[in-house]
Amino acid sequence: MLSEKTIRIVKEITPLVAANAETITRRFYERMFEANPEVKVFFNQAHQHTGGQQKALAGAICAYFTHIDNPAVLMPAVELIAQKHVSLGIKAEHYPIVGSNLLGAIGDVMGDAATPEIVEAVSEAYGFLADIFIGREDAIYEEQASAPGGWNGTRTFVVAKKVPESDVVTSFYLKPEDEGPLPPFKPGQYITVHIDHPHTPTSPRNYSLSDCPSQPHYRISVKREEALASDAPDGLISTHLHDGIEEGHRIELGPPCGEFTIDPATVGKPVVLIAGGIGVTPLLSMAKSIVHANPNASIFFIQAARNSKVQAFADELGNLAELGANVHTKVLYDAPLPGDVEDGKCDVAGFVTTDLLREWTPFSDADFYFCGPKPFMQNIHACLQELGVDEHRVRYEFFGPKEELTVATLA
Repeated sequence: MLSEKTIRIVKEITPLVAANAETITRRFYERMFEANPEVKVFFNQAHQHTGGQQKALAGAICAYFTHIDNPAVLMPAVELIAQKHVSLGIKAEHYPIVGSNLLGAIGDVMGDAATPEIVEAVSEAYGFLADIFIGREDAIYEEQASAPGGWNGTRTFVVAKKVPESDVVTSFYLKPEDEGPLPPFKPGQYITVHIDHPHTPTSPRNYSLSDCPSQPHYRISVKREEALASDAPDGLISTHLHDGIEEGHRIELGPPCGEFTIDPATVGKPVVLIAGGIGVTPLLSMAKSIVHANPNASIFFIQAARNSKVQAFADELGNLAELGANVHTKVLYDAPLPGDVEDGKCDVAGFVTTDLLREWTPFSDADFYFCGPKPFMQNIHACLQELGVDEHRVRYEFFGPKEELTVATLA
C-alpha cells in the first residue's frame, strides 16, 4: 500500500502535473528513446509523430494521480493497458526503464519544483502501479501459454488465403505452420503481427480477429491506412501487408489479447453493435460468434461506411440476418456513390443519429458495443448519453492510443 505521505504529496502536485502533462510525456519519450533505444520497437512511430501516444500517456498519468487514493477505479484501464503490453511482449524488466525516464522528465519540466520529497513520492507511486501491471501481465502470459495450442512470444503462421473485402480492406486467413491447434479466443480480441519490414524497422501491429473462434484459422482484415498527418507516410505495415504479403507467405504472430470482448454463450439481453469503417472487424467477430452459439439471440448491427467501394463484408453482414432469427442489420453510407441508394447497397444515406438509435434499437435495455474512428465514436457516445443509456451498458474499442471520447479534460 502507498504511504499516506505519498498520497498527500501526489494529490497536491496533481494540478501542476496536469498543466504540464503533455510537455512531460513528450520529454519522457525523448529521454527514453535516447537513453534506451532498445525499447523503441514497442512504439508505433506514426502515433509518436501525431502526438497520440504522448496525449494518451498524459491522460493516464493524470487519471492515476487523481485517483491515487482509490486505484480500484482504474482497474478497467489497467486491464486494457496490460493486455496491450502483453501483445507487445513487454516484461517486468522494462518497467525500471520507464520509471527512471519518467522521473527524469518530470524533473526536466518542473525544475526546482520537483523537490527530493516530490520525486520520492512519485517514485513510490510509480512502483506501486508498476507492480499491479507486472502481476496482471504475468497472469495473462500464463493464461496464454497454458491454453490448448497456446504460446507466448511469436509463432509462425502461413497465409492460407488473401481475400479483398473492398477497395481498401483485405482479409488474411492465417494457419499455424506447425499445423498444431489454435487456442480459442474471445470475440473482439486482436492478434499481434510482427513484420520484418524490408526497409524500415517498425513496431508490431495489433489487428482484430474478424471471424468467429470456431473456424480452423485466424482471420485479420486490414485497411490500407492513409497518412495520419500531411507530413507523415502512409501506414507502413498495412501497405506492406496489402502489397508485399501473398498466399503462402509466412508471418510471425503473437497470441490473442484484448479486453473488448463478449461471451456469446451468456448473451441474454439485446445486443447493439455499431461499426464505423474498419471498426467493423471486432464487431463482426462478435456477431458471428453470438449467432453460432445462440441463434435466437437478439442482435442489432449498424454498419456505417463511406460508400459501396469501401464497405467491407457486405455479403457477410447480409448472411447474418439469414442465419439468426432475431438479427437486424442496417447499413449507412455518408458519401454514397451514384446508384448506391437506388440499388439497395445501403439502407440509409447519412450518419448514425440519436433519432436512428431511438427508433431502430431497443436502447432502453440493450448492451451497446461500438468501434470506429474517433469522430464516429464521439458521435455514438454522445447519442447514447442523450438517450440516457447507462455507462455500464456501453463498451467501445479504440484503434490506436487510448483517448477519451468526451472533450479532453486536460484543457
